[in-house]
Amino acid sequence: MTQTTITPDGRITRDARSRYRSRAEGGAHGAFEAETRAQGKRPRAEVTVDRAPAPAPVAELLATEAPVIIRARRMYADDALVQLVTTYIPADVADAAPAVAQLDTGLGGIITRMSEAGFAQTEVTEDVTQVPASAEEAEALGVATGAPLLTITHVGRTVDGRVVEVTQHTLGPGWVLRYGVPLD
Repeated sequence: MTQTTITPDGRITRDARSRYRSRAEGGAHGAFEAETRAQGKRPRAEVTVDRAPAPAPVAELLATEAPVIIRARRMYADDALVQLVTTYIPADVADAAPAVAQLDTGLGGIITRMSEAGFAQTEVTEDVTQVPASAEEAEALGVATGAPLLTITHVGRTVDGRVVEVTQHTLGPGWVLRYGVPLD
């Protein structure tokens, strides 16, 4: 299956049909790292981890008002910042899989750590919306404040339907998102 690609001019095609299955390829610590390396680019992430309440829409998805683990990342391909990513994980999941609260989550990233702790994600939904860039996003991604940016809200659920991860990806300019739907 086609992998995510990065063209010489920096256009990124994110192929959601295969990205989560390849998250540990080549010793990668998550899908972004695996995809970026496969394109001959050097992946890099600036990561901060905190425990705080999630924004109301995220708290509703996670079914908790209690503080959660928040992983904020700036993701780079070579020296180009290509996305801003914030992940929210319920505290009890992070307590069972403590590596998800570390700066380096290890081979396969947080999805693998959750699976090892009994919180395997068996269903993922991703909503793609267009949002105006905040001043902070605009400065980071090199666009005008209010410029339209694509945001992917990734929601990972266990076999019993529990949401164990909400990740919001705010994409820089030049992204193409590719999805596939089986027609049975």
